[in-house]
Amino acid sequence: MCRCMTGQSKIYCTNRSGLWRLSALTNLGVSRDISRERMERLQVDRLRDCVANVKKQVGFYRNLLTGTVPKDIRSLGDLTQLPFTTKQDLRDNYPFGLFAKPMPEIVRIHASSGTTGKPTVVGYTANDIDMWAGLASRALILAGVTKKDIIQNAYGYGLFTGGLGLHYGAEKLGATVIPTSSGNTVRQAMILKDFGSTVLCATPSYALVLAESAVKAGYDVRDGSLRVGIFGAEPWSENMRKEIESRLGITALDIYGLSEVMGPAVAMECTFKTGMHIAEDHFIPEIISSETLKTLPLGQQGETGFHMRHQRSAPTNTVPHSRRS
Repeated sequence: MCRCMTGQSKIYCTNRSGLWRLSALTNLGVSRDISRERMERLQVDRLRDCVANVKKQVGFYRNLLTGTVPKDIRSLGDLTQLPFTTKQDLRDNYPFGLFAKPMPEIVRIHASSGTTGKPTVVGYTANDIDMWAGLASRALILAGVTKKDIIQNAYGYGLFTGGLGLHYGAEKLGATVIPTSSGNTVRQAMILKDFGSTVLCATPSYALVLAESAVKAGYDVRDGSLRVGIFGAEPWSENMRKEIESRLGITALDIYGLSEVMGPAVAMECTFKTGMHIAEDHFIPEIISSETLKTLPLGQQGETGFHMRHQRSAPTNTVPHSRRS
């Protein structure tokens, strides 16, 4: 978790006992300044509503949550009462078995690549799309992006959530979006130069490919307008960050998301680059022991789990490995 210094940034979040602030929270019905106690109360209220909703709407969860009474969820400690949803559960209910809304209310479907089996399918209502756009705009704000920026979005568009997720967030922010998608690198380099792109959204490996293509075309990206890169969808290291920043002359920031849980903007780095800001009003993170399936204390390594509480169509999606419903 990033611990940006109070007074140095208008956007910061601190440790468990501190204050949580994000400039665009007011657009999503959350106060700009919210104490840890109030944040946890909001989380518990939304989690309780989510559990009640899926017990009512989804047959799989009605069976899985037999004996679970939503009103008994009174604190984050009660998360341990909830069972896990696994990747196999997603496969067994492919494609639409975990949707909590009828198909006429689903306005968009995304899916994972399905490289290890059936793809993970996610449905979105109109409300979900608006919520996702709001969270993506918040992530862009954390990166220092404003409505004055020109964003070259080189994430893939289509079933993959990356391209459209950030596209809608950029539009909600009021920035100019160039939907280049991935590939066609020579043209991408030309657009980067001729259109004066100030923000690049892409995988980190593609950012280096783009820089190399620009050099071959006689253009040094460092001489242009580009100033920020928002990179995700694949693992990358601090050494790779340094290489990207050196070759492109930008600030390179990490974004986190996954198709099973909305898409990009579950968490985002700010310009201090000391950790990820999780959108805690929508997601509750856990680190879980792969051996005991118990929640681990801060500082321990384990499997990542997320509790998603505010998506209408599929509010209890899961990451690979394990996560509570």
